This record gives sequence, structure tokens and C-alpha cells, in this order.
Amino acid sequence: MDSHDHAREPSNGREHHVHHVLGAYVDDELPADQAAAIAGHLTVCADCSAAYESTLATVATLREGLVHYSAPDTLRVRVRAALRDAARADATLPAAAPPAPRRRPWASRWAAAAALVLLSSGTTLVATRAISGARRNDAIVEREVLASHIRSLMPAHLTDVQSNDQHNVKPWFDGRLDFSPTVPRLDDQGFPLLGGRLDYVAGRPVAVVVYGRRQHAINVFSWPTSAGDVGASTAASRGYNAVHWRAGGVEQWVVSDLNATELAGFAKLLRGAR
Repeated sequence: MDSHDHAREPSNGREHHVHHVLGAYVDDELPADQAAAIAGHLTVCADCSAAYESTLATVATLREGLVHYSAPDTLRVRVRAALRDAARADATLPAAAPPAPRRRPWASRWAAAAALVLLSSGTTLVATRAISGARRNDAIVEREVLASHIRSLMPAHLTDVQSNDQHNVKPWFDGRLDFSPTVPRLDDQGFPLLGGRLDYVAGRPVAVVVYGRRQHAINVFSWPTSAGDVGASTAASRGYNAVHWRAGGVEQWVVSDLNATELAGFAKLLRGAR
């Protein structure tokens, strides 16, 4: 029986847990149909959803441990020492030294050059790990906002405050979060405001402002961040589209089953709104 069957087949009136495939699900190693089945199961099984959140937290902790790598400082000290040794060897070399002794400063210079290559490689490795870690973090967050979006589509889960008036929705977040999300009115552009809710993403409570487009719900997730600004990027997974960007100390994700072109247009309107 594969993981798709585990996610759907009932046993004794209760659904199977999917704990055994959560690692593969988080690492995006499952076929698309099985991943979709797991995503659906997580919206209805509280126990598996809690295990999924725990798995994400563990991955995030391991990622943080890899990013904060301090080896380059140690390598830099060793390289400087090697360069000093090479300079001293060259300074003490006799003017009429025979060929054999001349191998020593050559070897010292070679060692220094090798150390420089090692330093460069070590620095590149850490930079690559940092970039890889940032991308992996974005992938984890993307999974979380997608799961939150899917859960919000369950009955009575879309909004905590239901209103098409920004002057009702925006103040509702006061006292519930440590920042105030932007809540522009985009009705004239065909994206009516539906309300807002609190959610939990990336290990913290976040604001979600909800808009509509015909029969589609659009979730706008936002929270403060100390990371630098990044331009808008798009992603697609399991029939859903997402747009992500960071600007002015705020991280934002827009998720919907709306087609990618219209969602990108909505995100552009949102980024330009004040």
C-alpha cells in the first residue's frame, strides 16, 4: 500500500495517520498525486497536522544550525599565518642560495596559495549554504502558507472577521499582532475585500487579509521580517498559485487557486497600494 492509499483509506471508521511519509512530503520527494493526498489529509486530521508542524519546526532548527557556520574565521587566521611564514622565508633567503634550498620558499608560497584557495572554497561553501538555506526556508514557508490556505477553505475557517470595509478589518488586528497589515480596498479592480483572520506560519502568528475574485478566495499572508527586500517571485503547487515578496520589513505571500496571470495582477495592485 503506498502513501496515497494511507492518506485516504479508512480503517475501523478512522483514517490512517501519515506520520511515516511526512519527511518525504516536507522534502518534496513524493509524486504529485500522493503529495496532493497528503495535503488534503492534513486539513482534516489534527494529529497529523500537529506532526507536520513539528517536522517543519525540526527542519527549520537544523537549517539554522547549518547557516550559522563559523569556519571561515578560523581559515582566515590560518591563511594570514601562512602568508606571514612565506614572507619571512623569502626575506631570509640568501642571494646566492643553491637550487635545492630554493624549494623551501616555493613550497611556502605554494602552501599559502593553497590556503588562499581553501579560504575561498570555505567562504564560497558558507555563502552557498546560506543561499541554499534561504531558499530552503522559503520552500518550507511556501508549504506552510499553502497548507494554511487549504485549511482556510474548510467551512467557517476563511475569516475571523468578515467585512468588506477596510476600516473594520484593519483595526481588528490591533492588539492581536505586533504589527498592522495593509488592507487596501481593491473592489474597483475586481478584488473585493472579504475579511481577515489570524494564522500561524514560520513559527509565529501572522495576519491574513482575504480577498475574492469571482468564486476564488485569495489569502494575503504578512508578517514583519528583518531580512532584506526581494522582488516578487511566483510558484505553483498542487493546483494553487503563490506570489512572494519582501519589502519595507514585511514578508508577504499571496495564495489562491486563481489562475497565475490574474493572481500576479492582483499582487501587483497590492504592492502598489497604500
